[in-house]
Amino acid sequence: MKTATSIEEQIQLLEERGMIFNDKEKAKEILLDIGYYRLGFYWFPYEQSYPSKNNRTHQFKENTLFDDVVTLYYFDHDLRCIITPYLYRIEVSFRTFLTYTVSNRYKNNATWFADPRIVNMDFIDYLPNCYKTIRKNEAIKHHHGKYINDIYAPAWKTLEYMTFGDILYLYSSLKDAKLKEEIAAHYNIRNVDIFDNYMSTLRVIRNLCAHGHNIYDLKLQKRIRKGPISDLQGDRFHNMAGGLLVLRYILNSISTNRVQDLNYKLKLLTSQPQIKKIENIIKGLITFIQSV
Repeated sequence: MKTATSIEEQIQLLEERGMIFNDKEKAKEILLDIGYYRLGFYWFPYEQSYPSKNNRTHQFKENTLFDDVVTLYYFDHDLRCIITPYLYRIEVSFRTFLTYTVSNRYKNNATWFADPRIVNMDFIDYLPNCYKTIRKNEAIKHHHGKYINDIYAPAWKTLEYMTFGDILYLYSSLKDAKLKEEIAAHYNIRNVDIFDNYMSTLRVIRNLCAHGHNIYDLKLQKRIRKGPISDLQGDRFHNMAGGLLVLRYILNSISTNRVQDLNYKLKLLTSQPQIKKIENIIKGLITFIQSV
């Protein structure tokens, strides 16, 4: 197992591997602020062995600047900050519409999400464990303090505290195919499987953003299905450009103004002068954003 290294040792190691530092004192501040390990995800594209991880030499390509690595880091950071509010907007909309639609279909069953006649048993079996976390919220505690015989709070309370992943799991577990189609159609998608695929894609990106992971070089394990998005082609079935296409498509069914806001902010981000320094790393993503 490797041992911890000081900032000075980290800089020396990077220099020995071919990285160029214009300001070592500033570099020390950045390494203390961001961290050697985290920045490693951003200097990886500058390594000679990139994109191979199996035979990684850790030697940098000629003229690799530490400043460019930091520029790539902040581009990725800003990209996450831009798209996160729109991902949240979609999550809230989906949660709300699912709760409203199903609750009004089963008006006399406030806890329909726990009914095996409505939801598949896989979700029913998972629910008690899920609800342990939900029950820790003050609003749910208050409900059970008032209604001591209730096993679960009503859907409009319970679903508010489910994770995006749990909401998607609940949606896919609904037994009524027509009901799932109605919810998917609200977002201009006819095929339930494609809708599930799109929302699952957004969930992956949302979780990466929430935990501060890099997304500029996103490689989705689960392929995006083409469906109604005509611009999905080539690498876009797996990368961030494809993820942005899905985000824009779903968001457009909620608010066309928000799509315009998103496009404007993304173009502004990729138009900044310093982006020229990292254009060779994110060229495909820049080209896609500027073409929107």
